[in-house]
Amino acid sequence: MSVGAIVKDGKLVESTAQTAQAAAKDAKATGPKGYDKDAFMQILVAQMKYQDPLEPTSNTEYINQYATFSQVEQLQNMASSMDLGRASGYVGQTVQIDASEKGKEQKIVEGVVDYVKYESGKAYLSVGGELYPADSVIAVIDSSYNDAVTLANAFANTVNKLPDLSEINLSHKDAIEALATGYDALTPYQKSMIDSSYVDKLKEYVDKITQMLEDSKKSEETAENTKESEKSDDVNNVEEKEAEDDTKNPLTT
Repeated sequence: MSVGAIVKDGKLVESTAQTAQAAAKDAKATGPKGYDKDAFMQILVAQMKYQDPLEPTSNTEYINQYATFSQVEQLQNMASSMDLGRASGYVGQTVQIDASEKGKEQKIVEGVVDYVKYESGKAYLSVGGELYPADSVIAVIDSSYNDAVTLANAFANTVNKLPDLSEINLSHKDAIEALATGYDALTPYQKSMIDSSYVDKLKEYVDKITQMLEDSKKSEETAENTKESEKSDDVNNVEEKEAEDDTKNPLTT
């Protein structure tokens, strides 16, 4: 039979059961954050110290409680070790992290994980000089994918910086040919990341430069032929004049 409350010297005194509950509450409050081994031992000692002498808890029950807690603790430690090991695998990889603050607009941070820091049983990833909880990772990006996207963006930006097609002239030849050569050097996977509209636009520039080179070559050939023709005409004129002079002066040998 348990004792609810005791009156002593005209004052209400807490029962042993109430005292045990208060001690257990204090143990939880002063112990480490979370229900860990230390907190459990403090509560267990408080229960043994302040247990109701009329209804003592059996040793078997204490042992069962401790055994159950030990099993749970082992599972928690195992899960924690797995989480820490998983966090170590992020080093050197490109990740996306949800760095949003409560009540504010979503903020996604992307970068390479430089190192992992362990603190109070939790893993933190260093990205861009800042530390983020490992459990805030929302995506892991393959390096080849990241490289392909970077190249695709650079290609698109370069194409966009070219003058309008109507303003293209041979002074842009080297830049356009270099861009076309760079595109040809990409792998099929990297090319697949580029929007086809940019590829079509580059082809238009290449075709125009090719046509301008052909027109320039034809112009040079025409000018060369004209020059040769004029030179031939000059020689013929000289010969005709000499023949005419010979006719006018029969004494010329």
